Amino acid sequence: MHETTNEFPMVRHVPYMGVIWTVAEASKLGFYNGHPDWCNVGQGQPEVGEIPGAPARIMDVQMQPFDAAYGPLGGSLEVRDAIADWINRTYRRGMSQYSAENISFAAGGRLALTRLFGIFNDGARIAYKNPDYTAYEDYLYPLRRSCELLELRAEETDGFTIPDARFEEFMRQVRPDAFIFSNPCNPTGQAIQGESMQRYIAAARDANCLLSADEFYANFAFNEDSTPAQDPISALPYVEDVDRDPVIVFDGLTKGFRYPGWRAGWAVGPKYVIEMINRAASAVDGGPATMVQRATIQALAKGQAEEELAATRAEFAVKRKMMIEGLAALGIKTASHPPLGTFYVWANIGELPGKLADADYFFHECLKKKVITVPGHFFDVRPYRVRPTDEPYRHWVRFSYGPNRQTIQTALERIAQVIAEHR
Repeated sequence: MHETTNEFPMVRHVPYMGVIWTVAEASKLGFYNGHPDWCNVGQGQPEVGEIPGAPARIMDVQMQPFDAAYGPLGGSLEVRDAIADWINRTYRRGMSQYSAENISFAAGGRLALTRLFGIFNDGARIAYKNPDYTAYEDYLYPLRRSCELLELRAEETDGFTIPDARFEEFMRQVRPDAFIFSNPCNPTGQAIQGESMQRYIAAARDANCLLSADEFYANFAFNEDSTPAQDPISALPYVEDVDRDPVIVFDGLTKGFRYPGWRAGWAVGPKYVIEMINRAASAVDGGPATMVQRATIQALAKGQAEEELAATRAEFAVKRKMMIEGLAALGIKTASHPPLGTFYVWANIGELPGKLADADYFFHECLKKKVITVPGHFFDVRPYRVRPTDEPYRHWVRFSYGPNRQTIQTALERIAQVIAEHR
């Protein structure tokens, strides 16, 4: 993962997506995924081993002879039925139901999102939030000349969330054709839920705006006291008509189910939008692997899924408390609104001594202690790739409590050493 000399002028330079850049920098010092001496509290990967109260990890899958053939572009009927059943029993009890026709299965969340960005019309007005998931910059960049790209920036004074009244005003005044956001938000951990989500959807419906909610962190839902929330965070309970409401949701097994290496993701939305996404898949990727779909059906089985998600939320609630309190003890402050979702802490290092208050310098100093973090400016989505002179999030860092408890504790101890050496 090192930069090489470009001897091919016809090939454009492709920058690493922010989080991947941090891993590439660490790899220069000997890091690799699973290295016992490193603490990766940067990358967005949940621990994948056994945790208390969770069912045994799925280790094998039974294939059928015909699985060796090409499958449907949007996934097999069996996997789409399994996803729809899980969604309906989780979010839609007593409400209209999603069916297999409302589901598109893909080899991971990024691919599912790539398909969406491939179906927008020329001239579409696409709105996005800042700060947000680093990959959105990569999705929007190819559309910069064919679409109008509209920013809605979350303010620090609002705890880096977009209050529903402000969102409603944005919909009325700007009237975008689509609005893309992660919820719960990567990196800030802020979440739109309950009545606020209901108002978001109503505003999008009134503006005929496709509300695209990236919900890969839906299961990581917490109360302010770090206890696990009763329910996941999602737009799906607030959809009135599954085929007419302009709402599309992305989720998968990557985060909440703790199977990131399976690359199992899906989109849920109106049948017409899903059909267009599946048609885009014919050129983008050709459809998902059957063996992963077979494993996904196992993971979503009634009882299995509920036990896994409940155990994961409980364990991560403990780690959330560890990370927030551990950082606070080091003088690293979270935003004014505590993170209620994801497994990230978006924190301000501006009061650390000297140059350590700069997120890039902090990152490189932590690397010397074999600790990976992510500088905040990577989450400042700039589709035209023109960086400001003064980075707005230069004092902000995303810390992940995805790893196990011991890794988090060791990382905090090493960060304390970095700070002590700069006093």
